[in-house]
This record gives sequence, C-alpha cells and structure tokens, in this order.
Amino acid sequence: MTKLSIDTGYLAAQLKALLSIDSPTGFTDTVVRHVSRELEQLGMSVELTRRGAIRAVRQGSRRQGARAIITHLDTLGAQVKRVKENGRLELVPIGHWSSRFAEGARANIYSYEGRHRGSILPLMASGHTFNDGVDTQPVDWAHIELRIDARTTSKAETLALGIDIGDIVAIDPETEFMDNGFIVSRHLDDKAGVAASLAALEAMERAQARTPVDIHWLFTIAEEVGVGATAIVAPEVASMVAVDNGTTAPGQNSSEFGVTIAMADQTGPFDYHLTKKLIDLCRDGDIPMQRDIFRFYRSDSASAVEAGHDVRTALIAFGVDASHGYERIHMDALVSIAELITAYVTSPLEIKRDIEEISGMSGFTEQPSAPHDGSSGEG
Repeated sequence: MTKLSIDTGYLAAQLKALLSIDSPTGFTDTVVRHVSRELEQLGMSVELTRRGAIRAVRQGSRRQGARAIITHLDTLGAQVKRVKENGRLELVPIGHWSSRFAEGARANIYSYEGRHRGSILPLMASGHTFNDGVDTQPVDWAHIELRIDARTTSKAETLALGIDIGDIVAIDPETEFMDNGFIVSRHLDDKAGVAASLAALEAMERAQARTPVDIHWLFTIAEEVGVGATAIVAPEVASMVAVDNGTTAPGQNSSEFGVTIAMADQTGPFDYHLTKKLIDLCRDGDIPMQRDIFRFYRSDSASAVEAGHDVRTALIAFGVDASHGYERIHMDALVSIAELITAYVTSPLEIKRDIEEISGMSGFTEQPSAPHDGSSGEG
C-alpha cells in the first residue's frame, strides 16, 4: 500500500481559513469560491452544480469504477424566525443542534442589506434582574433571542436596519489551535474533514501519485439539513468514502486520535467490502484506527443512496468531543484521516465488476460463511 506524507502545516492553514468563513447551510457561496480556488491551485478543474456543490476529478487509469471522497462545506447556524416587539430576534436552528450551545455565542446576521453583529442570549439573561429564574428557565430555541449590536429597542427600528424574517445567522467559531495538537472550535464538523481531504490531495499532487481509477473529490453544501450528496455523484462512481466527525462520548468507541471507521449509522450498516478494505489499509499501513457505530447520525453517504445512487459507501471519521456543541479534535486524527485517504485512492481495484453499473454473477462479491481465509474485497 501507499501511505503518503501529509503536510501538517498545509492542513492547519486550510482548516484555519475554512473556519474563518461563515457557511451555514443556505449561505455557502463564499466557502465554495474559497475551496474552488484551492482546488485549482492544486491543478484540478472544478465543476459546480447550480447551487454550488463541487466536483473535481483527478484522472486515474480508468474512468469507470471511479472512487469518490466526499465532505461537506456547510455548517450549523440559525435563521430569523421573528422580529420581536423589543427589537430582538427570535431564531430557529439550521441543522440539528441544541439552543444550549447557542447561548452566549457571538454571531453575524446577514440581511439583504448587509451584515450586523449580535449575541445570542437566554430570555432571562441577568441574575441581577431575574434571580433564580436565570437557572430554571427552559432550554430550547423559544427561550433565547439575538440581541443586535445596533440602536434598536423596537420592531420598527430593527426592520429599518434591513433585518427581517429568514435572514441567516452565522455563529462565530471561536477557534483555538493549541500547541499540544488539540483544536477547539465550532464548525469542525465538517471543515476539519474538508481540510484533511485537501491535505490528502496536496500530498498526492506533491508525490505525483497514480490511481487505478479516477478520483472524484466532492464537496457538498447542504449536508446539515439532510440533502448533501443527492445531486453531485456521477454515474461512473462505484464507491464513495465520506469524511465526517465521529462522536467521542460515553458509550461510543470513537477517539480524538487516529481514524474512526464507522460500521453503521442510523441508516444501517455501511458497505461490508469497502469498510473492510479501509480497516485492512489501516492495519497494513500502521494507521491508528478504531471502529464505532452511530445511532443518531447520518452523513453524505445516506443522502447519496437515498437519491438512488448505486454506490458502495463508507464513513471515516475524526473523533470530536461535544459534537454540534463546543467541539474539540486533535491534529493526530486529521493526519491519520488524510493518510488513509491517500492509501485508499492509490490501492488496487479488487472488485472488477464494479466498473459496470449492471453485470452478471461473474466476479460478484462473497461474504465469509466459513473460517476466515484471508481474502478481501472492495470497489
């Protein structure tokens, strides 16, 4: 197998740049432009869907039976649900996350007229005023509001600022890169995956690595609302590896170090043969790895299959502590992810029938029903 050397400086620089760009679902044009420019710097030709999902194809020895590496550019966020009589804003979430993690956040409000700053606060935000009510008020989106940093104390004054229902609210990432390798920030899901994917591609270009089939580098823009890969997977793609976060929490086996191989999520098991190949590549390449199952989680792979794409899917994850909250990861996991990507895309094509969309029984895969004989398969 070929495990390429990853430029950690490049990886960190890309992650910092990505985290500095607001990109909640529905507001991704700027981050799409940034990633498209970076792909072009790496020698890729970029194609965009109408709404901005990205495809960049790195040519291999064969077009059919292509492999895809997929990440998503969109993050959690919020929208203005109502302009309140006191001039503050009621919010609804973009994506699935608790208002508990919105409380205290600084944010940008993007109206059609421009950008404003503000803070997200509980309705009872002052102990000097509400005493124990600060601690006993419910935790939900109906019990927080966005205070705008502008002269407004009424609905009319806020509307006069150009702020109205439906405006996008982007949450500040509050990013910190620590000397011991830990990275603390909102929106590491999935900008850390994007950075690892770009770092893998940079390593391949630097090494002039060859692949047995074309590699499609895919970046989606609506994963957080479940749409994701519905309209970006080309017919020639036979297998797709999603890169996303894995949850390090009680009852989970994920880690902030090494690669977490997802065996299943809420949509069911990932492809047996593709997942086994990734595990074998980790073992053969001495890439730290652990397995996990996520019961309340889905990724781009689910939206691709639900859209009717007949592709093998797998998920490789970087462990995130407090996912969809105040997230933390470690650079070790991102480097391991990037190494595994390079090993996978350069590895031999073993299931030859995957070159065809439809074929007969010849060469069809076989799952073991007898003692292990050492064979392996994948697309």
